[in-house]
Parts: sequence; structure tokens; C-alpha cells
Amino acid sequence: MLPVPLLEWNRTEADYPRDSTIAELFELQVARTPDAIALAAQDRALSFRELEERSNRLARHLRSLGVGPDMPVGVALGRSESLVVALLAILKAGGAYVPLDPGYPRERLALVIEDAEMMVLVTAAQTRQRLRLGRSRLTVLDANDSAIAHYSSNAVSPSASSGNLAYLIYTSGSTGKPKGVMVENRNVVNFFTGMDRAIGSEPGVWLAVTSVAFDISVLELLWTLTRGFKVVLHGDEGTGTIADEIARHGVTHLQMTPSLARILTLDARAFAALGQLKHILLGGEAVPASLIRHLRQVFRGEIHNMYGPTETTIWSTTYLVGEPGNTVSIGRPIANTQIYLLDSGLNPVPAGEIGELFIGGDGVARGYWNRPEATAERFLSLPSVSLQRIYRTGDLARILPDGNLEFLGRADYQIKLRGHRIEPGEIEAFLEQCPGIKQAVIVVREDREGDKRLVAYLVADGREAAPANALRSALEAKLPDFMVPSAFVFLSELPLTDNGKIDRKALLKLPPPGLFVRATHDRRERQPASEIERIVARVWEDALGVASVGMDDNFFDLGAHSLTVAEVHSKLQEILGREIELIDLFQFSTVSALARHLAGTQPRSQVSERAQRRRLARQL
Repeated sequence: MLPVPLLEWNRTEADYPRDSTIAELFELQVARTPDAIALAAQDRALSFRELEERSNRLARHLRSLGVGPDMPVGVALGRSESLVVALLAILKAGGAYVPLDPGYPRERLALVIEDAEMMVLVTAAQTRQRLRLGRSRLTVLDANDSAIAHYSSNAVSPSASSGNLAYLIYTSGSTGKPKGVMVENRNVVNFFTGMDRAIGSEPGVWLAVTSVAFDISVLELLWTLTRGFKVVLHGDEGTGTIADEIARHGVTHLQMTPSLARILTLDARAFAALGQLKHILLGGEAVPASLIRHLRQVFRGEIHNMYGPTETTIWSTTYLVGEPGNTVSIGRPIANTQIYLLDSGLNPVPAGEIGELFIGGDGVARGYWNRPEATAERFLSLPSVSLQRIYRTGDLARILPDGNLEFLGRADYQIKLRGHRIEPGEIEAFLEQCPGIKQAVIVVREDREGDKRLVAYLVADGREAAPANALRSALEAKLPDFMVPSAFVFLSELPLTDNGKIDRKALLKLPPPGLFVRATHDRRERQPASEIERIVARVWEDALGVASVGMDDNFFDLGAHSLTVAEVHSKLQEILGREIELIDLFQFSTVSALARHLAGTQPRSQVSERAQRRRLARQL
């Protein structure tokens, strides 16, 4: 029998338009506010009517190509108005969109295109060249094709129902391949109602910063548009900083990971801009209480902590943060959502005890695309707690005395980092294919509060193993940037538990990667030769937590990542008293190179500024 607190929590019944689709809800909003600005992107603005007409034309073209219910349609577009038009058009045509981040490696994109059995892909000329389009039956459609303008802009008759797929989003897979989560219109429409109750549906201005390949973009781009918000699309490049856009558009709502929030607090201008917002939504990873205290120095609006896996449709619990204690709760379930805490025998745990978190209700997705075994493993029917399908999250939690949930990490080795879900086995499988690598183990370290990083611990097979920069390059060619470790540490052997398994806890007790890598370097280091080199070295040593940094050491080999780069950027600007391009810290990644650049003697890289800015955008 369920504990009384869970019985109370799970009474979340709420009416919602369960027979409606996302496209139909958007069309209702168009009828209410046709001339209001719906979307602002790259100095362009579209009204609701204009967005409706453009998406109707593209939807008709997609229909002519055979797009219909439950058919996956790829979207590989940069962050422009065409991206939002394409998403709406696919939904109007009755299909399910499959987001393909153009910044991902070609192999990764090709794998998703093949696995999703795509017959149609919407892209643009500048993106198409990055795709490996080997399928002879795949129709590639340019979203900017002038032929689309010849189609009627009148409303498109619906072909999908609420039970048809809305999108197919790929997440990291433990077998070495990503798997697609099938989410139906019904799941999303229920989620919209949950957000109405949690954060209110009064229209505002929403700054959308999240990649469309990450499911929380559904809240930013689709819930908003069905509620009459003005959506400001933060672009890949050249559209100004987040601080610029908050000021320019009068932004009221911003959703971000705690890692991005911390990066923004390190920049004085961005930090001050956060104070102009009315709502901040944090999610995708645990929220440290120290971050909330820091945000409260400038922000007096509502802070919401959000929790939920992709398989239960974006966010499943929410918490309106007051004054934080030692932890920040993930709150209570949203509308028509149930929470269960079970022990290893799948029985309910008493109130206050730790259990694995299971989620039921109208947000539970259909399952994994063409993965019946994986679906059966994670989507369960347990008559002892529910008469419906529930999803096994693998997360641990307990009920706090105030009746809210406390998130306590994972029951397995899965990692949540900067909002992304990562299966270590996928990275380990790629590393063990590299020359000279016998074993690879991926862990996430947090040597300073809020500063999480992926670290690869490796054992060579007797041959000369590839250096860290070569391993990083090999992974960058196959995996998204967020799955590439910040540091690579070689060991003679991996620590084992008494039963012969790899002891990951012992790895976490090793010195921080920077200290470990520096200790294993067997070469004489050149000392700083100028005041600017001494300043840069000292700032990097403080940020990395190492006793010394060699003038020619690569910061990223010592464990630096976007958060430490942002910290260094802020500190250098403060010490030197002048503006520094954040992108330069990625481009000039040694003390000597950065010092020469700051002194005006280092030539700029031949790599295009566009490519550098895309890399920086993905790092953040």
C-alpha cells in the first residue's frame, strides 16, 4: 500500500483538452492574437498570422511528400525562424519531428537519420553539406525553397490525433547507440496544462536558449506559442548575448540549466540582466542551494526548480523555490502525474526513506522507437502501485518533512551533466575502440560545488596510447560536445571492488584531474616570462585547482570546460580592466598563446569566427 503522503500527492487530476493536438492549440491562439508578435529571431519578427501562414504552406508541401501520422520527419536547421516554422509544419502535416542539431558530428546525425527510418528531412543549404545522406529514398527539403511559397496559406485539415506522435527525441544509450523516445501529442498537451498550473499561462516574453535536440525546448517554443507569448530565439551567433536580448526585448521568462545559470552569474553584466526577469526556471541537473542564494542577490521574481526525464514528457515535478536550506527540492508532481518511490523489490518505501523514483500518468511516453526490449525494461505495469504504465527513472529520492521530494542522484551509473542525460557506456565503447586503449571508465567529478565535469580514466593495452588531444578529437568526430570528457587520466590499472567490479567511488577519491595530470608530467616547464603570463597562469591555476600550470599546457587537457572558462574570463577582465572576447579563451588554450593574444602579438586562428562561435554556443 502506498504511504499517505504519496496518496495525497498523486491526487493530481486536472481537466485538459485530451483530444487536441499541439497544432490545433496553436491555431486557436492564432485566432485569438493574429497580429501579435509570436517570434523574434535574428532581427526578424513574425506575427502569429505570419507564422501560421508560413507553416501551413510548408505543411502542405510535406503532405505532398507523403508525411502523415506517426511518420518521423527530420529537422536539421540553425536557430532561425525557419526552425520554428518547420516544427509547426511537421505537426500540422500530422508527422513527428526528429530534431537534428547541426552542430553534432556527422556520424551521430547519420546514425539518427538511419535509426529513425526517415523518409523526409527538412534542412537548409548551409546545413545540408554537413549531413551524410546515404539513403536513396530520403527526400531532402530545403526549408527556404521558393517553391513552398506557391502552396496555399489557408488552414491545413488535421490528419493526426492526440494519440499520434508529436516528436521523436534521441537520448544517450547504454549500448553505445542513442535511442529515440516516442512522445505523443496527448502527452505534450497534458504537460502544457501542468505548466499552466505550475508557472501560470499569462503571456510574457520568453528567451529560448535551448537546443531543439533537448526536450525542454518544447516548453520554450511550443507551450509558449500556444499561450500567446512572444518567443525570442537566441541564435547560434551574431544575435547578441543573453544580457543583450533580455534588455532589448524586455524578457520575462528564462529557462536554463544550473550550469548555464552559474556561468551567467560570473559575468557582471549578465548577472545584472537576470534581475530584470520575472521567472527563472532551472532544471536538467541538481540545483545547488548556493546558486539560489547567489541569484537572490539580484533576482526577486519566481524561481522554479523542475525535474523530469524525457520519457515522461519534459518536466514531471516542479517546485517554487523560497529561501533555500541545504538542498533544493524538486517539488511535487504536475497535473495528471503520479510519483512512486519503490525499493529493490518494487514495493513502496515508508515516508522519509530513500526509494527509486517511478512516474505514472498522462505524461508517460509511448516507449523507445524500435526498441521493444528497452521499452519493456523501463516502462512497467505494476498492479501493486498502479493500474497504468509507469516509467522507471533510475533516480533516487525521498519525501521531505514538508511533503516535497528530495532528489538524491542515480541508482545506476547514468550521468546528468549540464542538462544532458549521458550513458557512460556509450562514451566508454568509443574510447575502447581507440588505438592503445584497453579499458575506459567515465565518471562525473564535482571537485568544487556546482563544477561538474566528465573525466575518462583509461588503461593502456601495452601499445603506445593516443594522447589526450587525439582522443578528444576522435570523440568530437563521433559524439556531441557535451559527451566529450574534460580530462583523460591514464592509470596502470583500474581499482576494483571485492567482487571484482570497477570501483567508481575509488576513482572519485583520486586527486582532481588537473593535479593528477600535472603530477604525471615528466618534463621541465618554462616559467612565466612576462607579467601577462604570470597573471594568466595564476588565474588558470586558481580556476583549475592546480599548484602550477605550464606555459604550454593545454587548459582542456588539465580538465577545463565551459564553466571554468567563464570563471577565468570574468577574473581576467576584472584584473586587466578591459573587455576580453570569451571565444578567445577557447581559441588560445595555453598560457603562452593567450598571453600573446592579450598582448597583441598572437595572430588569430585561420578557423572561421563562425565555426568558433558555434563551438562556444555548444559548450554553453
